[in-house]
Amino acid sequence: MFIAHIALPLPLYQLFDYQLMTPAEVGMRVKVPFGKRDAIGIIVSIDQHTNFDIKNLKKITAIIDTVPLFTPSIWQLLNWAASYYHYPIGEVLFHAMPTLLRQGRQAAKDEIKHWQLTELGQQFDLALLKRAPKQQLLLSSLKNNTVQENDFGATIYYELHKKKLIQQISYRPDSVKWQINFSVNCSPIQLNKEQSYAINTINEQTDQFGVFLLEGVTGSGKTEVYLNILANVLSTGKQALVLVPEISLTPQTIERFKQRFNAPIDILHSGLTDKERLRVWLQSKNDENAIIVGTRSSLFSPFKNLGMIIIDEEHDSSYKQQEGWRYHARDLAIMRAKIENIPILLGSATPSLETLKNAQNHKYQLLQLTERAGNASLAKQSILDIRGLPLIAGLSQSLVDQVKKHLSNNNQVMLFLNRRGFSPQLLCHDCGWIAECPRCEHPYTYHQKQHKLSCHHCDTPRSVPEQCPKCGSTHLIPIGVGTEQLEKQLEILFPNIKISRIDRDTVSKKGALNNYLYNIQQGGAHILVGTQILAKGHHFPEVTLVGIIDVDGALFSSDFRATERFAQLYTQVSGRAGREAKAGEVILQTYHPDHPLLNILLTKGYRAFANATLQERQQTQLPPFSYQVLIRAADRNNCYAPTFLQRIHEWLKENGAPELWQLGPIPANQPKKADYNRWQLLLQHTNRQLLQKILNQLVIEIGKWSEISKVRWNIDIDPIDN
Repeated sequence: MFIAHIALPLPLYQLFDYQLMTPAEVGMRVKVPFGKRDAIGIIVSIDQHTNFDIKNLKKITAIIDTVPLFTPSIWQLLNWAASYYHYPIGEVLFHAMPTLLRQGRQAAKDEIKHWQLTELGQQFDLALLKRAPKQQLLLSSLKNNTVQENDFGATIYYELHKKKLIQQISYRPDSVKWQINFSVNCSPIQLNKEQSYAINTINEQTDQFGVFLLEGVTGSGKTEVYLNILANVLSTGKQALVLVPEISLTPQTIERFKQRFNAPIDILHSGLTDKERLRVWLQSKNDENAIIVGTRSSLFSPFKNLGMIIIDEEHDSSYKQQEGWRYHARDLAIMRAKIENIPILLGSATPSLETLKNAQNHKYQLLQLTERAGNASLAKQSILDIRGLPLIAGLSQSLVDQVKKHLSNNNQVMLFLNRRGFSPQLLCHDCGWIAECPRCEHPYTYHQKQHKLSCHHCDTPRSVPEQCPKCGSTHLIPIGVGTEQLEKQLEILFPNIKISRIDRDTVSKKGALNNYLYNIQQGGAHILVGTQILAKGHHFPEVTLVGIIDVDGALFSSDFRATERFAQLYTQVSGRAGREAKAGEVILQTYHPDHPLLNILLTKGYRAFANATLQERQQTQLPPFSYQVLIRAADRNNCYAPTFLQRIHEWLKENGAPELWQLGPIPANQPKKADYNRWQLLLQHTNRQLLQKILNQLVIEIGKWSEISKVRWNIDIDPIDN
């Protein structure tokens, strides 16, 4: 008798054994009895061995698929990922599937139902239906093949069906080969020498695995390089995957791709419906799309003939999953490219330090674009010392004067403030009480337009209190500045100028971002206010001034990666200015004009900062010169989590390597979230393989402990937020 070892979508490091009574293959979905319910599972292996009495094993209820759901390369990737990230295989496999497939939907196109004439209907005399004119018209339309099924109600079809004059048939449409009609539209853009060299270098190696880093200053034409490389890949009949960090970047990218290629191009991100996501997934599996442009989870699309992966803005932290299975899409994409034996291109104006180190060690091939494309030149950058200056909604008068100057020339201005809402706090002016989320013990953000308070950590909303719950005062005042307050002040200062605020609050509705971008592209005097959504890869040719309102908090963080993130964000934001013929200017407001990070960025640029920071990291043995693991635990009573982590700490002291460095257990940077008290234990070692070996043993050991039922815990490999 064969035994199927099944993975279920549960946070358990184990498989479940079932009797396999009918033929099946590894990778197929099955329906199995689990407790008092039926569950969907995936066959991970089949053999004749089990540690349980065969008589007590339940039988598989149904086999859902006729072929394995995953391609061999995706199957290999997911199994490797479950091992590397030490995450339950069932959770990993189900994460890589569209929601409808997790629920048991068939992995096939929906059947199309179609009405057609029966043999009796073909010979039927229309005159016999003169008392039923609608039936007569429908039958006539079917005979002439001119019917549109929505032209007639269901009752009319039913009546003809009852008379056996028509019948309904179902069929699944055949796959359409996009390669037959594929063509590339000529580009009016003249490539420079650096772009041509990058394109030729990659095109010479499209038949083998290789990692390329395209490091190009903002506005250097990286997208044009992508398009030329994709043209070469698609011309061989292969598909391509382009990852972008944010949903906001997909419309702009898609538009340029569709202008260049006569080929089906799909988008894939969390904003789509479940049905839309399944459709794209199936089309990639059937080789019915040439390119998928998508966010992090698009990586698991089951391409039939994948030829290239491109990761735009490879440094972006959005590629790292921060809940559940905490994988890094960039790192997994490189592994997928290796398994598929295809090239992968990482593009960024501000590459991560890990990527730069790999390029310096010649693991990745470095290609550089040092000049802006066309007639554009790098923007002039300056620091505005605001110490002692009066500020209104975060704006100094000097910055306001510069905004006026640029608007008077019919140009556009971008003001960057990475804090949405009206203000980050609501405070009682009489007693000092601060409106705080009880679930996170963190101040609520005040949203004036919606007249509500919202916790930006757990999304819990509440109404704005009429008076202070502590002293009864009605003198409640907003403290600090958010994008909503900045927008309101700008409307007062510039009543006749268009103002577009782009942040999570304003672009949450489908199509809202596209509308904003369209209005901005129309040109004319315009002020753009926004968070980092605006900073990532957008091309605004009319923007000549970028004002950075308040980023001083990033200069003094306890996270050693904070300076790297600040340098990347500053470079990306400043790169929105002067991207075409018009000269650009960047003004950074700060209370710390002499800060060394600001000076190196403004005088020498991101690469000089990165090289200096890599030297510091090497001296302190911080990543990328060592490898970190963050073990997190949370509970409601603030007792079990620290005890659980302390037991891990003691076990590692006895069983880990002598060089293994531990920090903790300590409270997390955000100690409480959604009613859970959060603790962490940080591990660091210079040998990745040894660290992985220790973790393998640790996971087995933890599985024996009774404490795991009292805490929520996870292992974060290569954490980016300590």
